[in-house]
Amino acid sequence: MTTKQSINEFLAQKNIAIAGVSRKKQKFGNTIYKELNKKGYTLYPINPNMDEYNGKKCYPDIASLPDDVTGIVLNTNPTITKNLIEQAENKGINHIWLQQGSADKNILESIEERNANIVSKQCVIMFAEPANGIHSFHKWINKTFGLLPK
Repeated sequence: MTTKQSINEFLAQKNIAIAGVSRKKQKFGNTIYKELNKKGYTLYPINPNMDEYNGKKCYPDIASLPDDVTGIVLNTNPTITKNLIEQAENKGINHIWLQQGSADKNILESIEERNANIVSKQCVIMFAEPANGIHSFHKWINKTFGLLPK
């Protein structure tokens, strides 16, 4: 279950991989990358079909990431997400953010049994301070209606 503490622990990581960056500019993984980059995180893009993303080396898989990566945002199709969760844990990455839409019911049920800090059903951009624009507005709406994790 996602809590305020699990979100804060994830955001305390400084070296974060982003699975779901794409050549298609409108993909949300690219937005996540851009926003977290602005907030000072050291980011490692993952896409098996790209050698470079935004001027940085793009990693083909989780196993090839540097050992100092301690967090990962998964913005992938649920058919890919389950395998990526296992790869992250095998790599020793224990802070995993499942961006909305990246996990189905089966994945959400299975993560409760895992020994990792897994955040789900939340938007990482809404919590990575400072939240700006529409993400700030969404956070305000959720706070107003008591929908933020406690």
